[in-house]
Amino acid sequence: MSTPVSPVRRVGVVGGGQMGAGIAEVCARAGLDTVVCEDDATAARASRERVATSLERAVQRGKLDRLSAEDALARLVFTGSLDELADRQLVIEAVTENADAKTELFSALDKIVEDPEAVLASNTSAIPIMRLGMATGRADRVVGLHFFNPVPVLPLVEIVSSLHTSAQTLRAVDGFARDTLGKSTVRSQDRAGFVVNALLVPYLLSAIRMAESGYATPADVDTGMELGCAHPMGPLKLADLIGLDTVAAIAESMYEEFKEPLYAPPPLLQRMVQAGLLGRKSGRGFHTYDPG
Repeated sequence: MSTPVSPVRRVGVVGGGQMGAGIAEVCARAGLDTVVCEDDATAARASRERVATSLERAVQRGKLDRLSAEDALARLVFTGSLDELADRQLVIEAVTENADAKTELFSALDKIVEDPEAVLASNTSAIPIMRLGMATGRADRVVGLHFFNPVPVLPLVEIVSSLHTSAQTLRAVDGFARDTLGKSTVRSQDRAGFVVNALLVPYLLSAIRMAESGYATPADVDTGMELGCAHPMGPLKLADLIGLDTVAAIAESMYEEFKEPLYAPPPLLQRMVQAGLLGRKSGRGFHTYDPG
């Protein structure tokens, strides 16, 4: 007989940037006690403001009523200390897409989170879940829980299992994503890019190479796919939305694993990341954006 899975009521989110703040928001809106951990108190305050702004936007657009937004914000605690996550049943990591940083964090969380049955999840787009799990003493309780940006809007979560992830852990996070957060889920094996990015990123890189070579302008590449293929957003606009640094990091992880030349980040992408031209979050990428 399978072991029953306790419902998750206490969630921790490490990293309060665009993705982490979105994950924290959907958890709080689902009625969960949610703690968001950032590098320090200043970053924690910025993360709280990010969530508050998103909730206000949802109210203004008629997607959420005022009382529900206030209740969600009240369920959130923002901190600069990982120790505040000690009593969490589920901790979702959403820090920078860097394998060494994530591995170090999982090792620390393993020592801090007290419940041996607690699940440690990563929102990584491409880094092997096995590597993160092996940095802990609970590899069977480590899983990929990959949300999509913007988290409050997009309904999908990818669930990624390593060779060690237990069936009980998979049941727990699938139930959490579906029943608690109201998301749809797909399962993936532990391969760089998982399902969505393994298909999406080569397409984005192809569009970048097209612009890099002068084959077509970024505007024409995007217009072609929007009007010619009925895509809601062209590939270069989408790359800007994701963040060019994130696109480059996913591409590097995929190239490292598969050694497929089409997965290698193009020189233009690398130069733009070096120049700080990261897309929407920096105000300029393949297109220019109003800071508001």
